Amino acid sequence: MSPVLAGVLQLLALVAALALVYVPAGTYMARVYSSPRHLRVEKWIYRGIGADPDTGMRWPAYLRAVLAFSVVGVLFLYLLQRLQGVLPGSLGFASVSPAQSFNTAVSFVTNTNWQSYYGEQTMGHVVQTAGLAVQNFLSAAVGMAVAVALVRGFASHRRLGPGGGASARTGELGNFWADLVRGTVRILVPAAAVAAVVLVACGVLQNFSGIHEVGQFMSGSRQWNGGAVASQEAIKELGTNGGGYFNANSAHPYENPTPFTNLFEIFLILVIPFSLTRTFGVMVGSVRQGLAVLATMSTIWLGFVALMMWSEFTHHGPALQAAGGALEGKEVRFGVGSSSIFAVSTTLTSTGAVDSFHSSFTGLGGGLTMLGMMLGEIAPGGTGSGLYGMLVLAVVAVFVAGLMVGRTPEYLGRKIGAREMKLAACYILITPALVLVFTAASLALPTPAHSMLNPGAHGFSEVLYAFTSAANNNGSAFAGLNANTDWFNTTTGLAMLLGRFLPMVFVLALAGSLAAQRPVPATAGTLRTEKPLFAGLLAGAVLIITGLTYFPALALGPLAEGLAS
Repeated sequence: MSPVLAGVLQLLALVAALALVYVPAGTYMARVYSSPRHLRVEKWIYRGIGADPDTGMRWPAYLRAVLAFSVVGVLFLYLLQRLQGVLPGSLGFASVSPAQSFNTAVSFVTNTNWQSYYGEQTMGHVVQTAGLAVQNFLSAAVGMAVAVALVRGFASHRRLGPGGGASARTGELGNFWADLVRGTVRILVPAAAVAAVVLVACGVLQNFSGIHEVGQFMSGSRQWNGGAVASQEAIKELGTNGGGYFNANSAHPYENPTPFTNLFEIFLILVIPFSLTRTFGVMVGSVRQGLAVLATMSTIWLGFVALMMWSEFTHHGPALQAAGGALEGKEVRFGVGSSSIFAVSTTLTSTGAVDSFHSSFTGLGGGLTMLGMMLGEIAPGGTGSGLYGMLVLAVVAVFVAGLMVGRTPEYLGRKIGAREMKLAACYILITPALVLVFTAASLALPTPAHSMLNPGAHGFSEVLYAFTSAANNNGSAFAGLNANTDWFNTTTGLAMLLGRFLPMVFVLALAGSLAAQRPVPATAGTLRTEKPLFAGLLAGAVLIITGLTYFPALALGPLAEGLAS
């Protein structure tokens, strides 16, 4: 079988699996966030943290809860790393340095999972399991909670969620603590448990043994055969986290041993973000609205996969074509096709896991991984963040359509006025500003440039990729950049913090503004946002906004490298 055909068949199998679970998974999540009942274990948790899950929250209270919970998470994970040297189960590893502890704590709490360290040589069992793995669950649950709050803003005429959900009279968005606990207990934990069992059955490690050196391989770093790898790998992909137990991440055979586990991990990355569009449709009372958003996400994702395969299979000389594609930096057990699907899926979501090294892709292929993050990781995006990012862009698309026909724009019965557009514009602009400003500062100052392995366009791409990954809460890297310096640990940490929580401020403010409105009835002139025409308009808005923002930077890096090759 040719490598191209093998890649296409794997893509078809993946699409079929995602289609099979789309309706049950999406409907189940809608019921989780709309149910008035609390499980017994959830009641114990509410009692332990002193929260009343039936109290409705307006958007400022919801935001304060998100920020307070995240600050506590950062402090706890920072202290856990700083105290590692005296904790049991540390495997003899020393405490992590202050700058790297700050960077890692921020990274995992913001669902970025950027790693400037070798996991198997830096973090012991306690930090890996009680710190990093726990945040893999909680950071994903926070993103889902914010997405559900925005959905309730659109569906505020319906009774949704604990405490009565959203209310047109009060502008309430539900209860953050209830959303957080339910997302963790009812969705992420059971799904990750099943996924971990599958991975263990397929050969992924799961133990708490000590250190055993097994040789020099995988980029020259020493690898160890001990650790609760499968359980962390499951939530790493399912929660679109991406931080690997080993430095080689999902290219390591202990994390990802076979072509089947590789495809299964891609499935885990995509299943919740795609299924949340169904959740959105059910909660707003129109599954066709969810299908329109799904169609937009799917079209962009499939387009990127096709372009990546074309670039990696054919966009090079006869010698590489004879070899079956650009195999540098790719695992031969996966091949070019599966590696291309993984690279696109991990950068169009906020996962950042890698089964190959993006720096070794062709110039255009590396540019596609970067562009996927620059879109805002919305096709389908991260757990929660992809949905709320796409809905913000849907607001922009509706506004543009309204300008074209001279009519006040409406979306799901809500008028899109000046306040809503200002909030959407701030959401769209904050991440590119962080990426471009930090990249420019790193290239202008003398010391950060010493971290670049390559000169010219590829070296520029290394720095641009790093801050694109950090500000968009992705976590993958272009490999050649030495990010374990005080400058990059601090600046990428700030980019992750601001890139995660400033957009949430604007999303929740937008949700509050929408929830406070009374629904307006649809008329003959109302834009039908469940139709293919709107899906096409939304996809065009996504690509145009990104292109206008990032094209000059892309022209200096991956485009210049790709055209010169």
